Amino acid sequence: MKSYITLIAAASLGLLSACNQNDEPEVVGGPRDPMAAELANAAPVELPPSVKANKQFRCKDNSLFFVDYMSDDKTALLRTEKGGAATTLKAAEAGQPFTAEGGYTIDGSGDNVTITVPGKSAQACHV
Repeated sequence: MKSYITLIAAASLGLLSACNQNDEPEVVGGPRDPMAAELANAAPVELPPSVKANKQFRCKDNSLFFVDYMSDDKTALLRTEKGGAATTLKAAEAGQPFTAEGGYTIDGSGDNVTITVPGKSAQACHV
């Protein structure tokens, strides 16, 4: 039994000694990337903002609004129902009111805001 192990070990060493002994790495040429130049000259990618805060507001008329404030401080998503479709509101600068076409406005980003939606007047809302 021991002689078989010795023979197997000797055969393995013999096979390994037949491997390439060159110290230089072998570079395998593949197809050239046809978009390499375009990718090198492409503009940097800007990721979309992530959600910074989720807030649920109750307004003076007892209605509820769900607002997601984004990390760029210039975007807010407004929902009139918990699982409803979101309306994207944008601010020209951080700290200014968020607005969207159709008459949507959110003034403020703290726990007390003023929200305006189409068909309703502006109303004070709080968390």
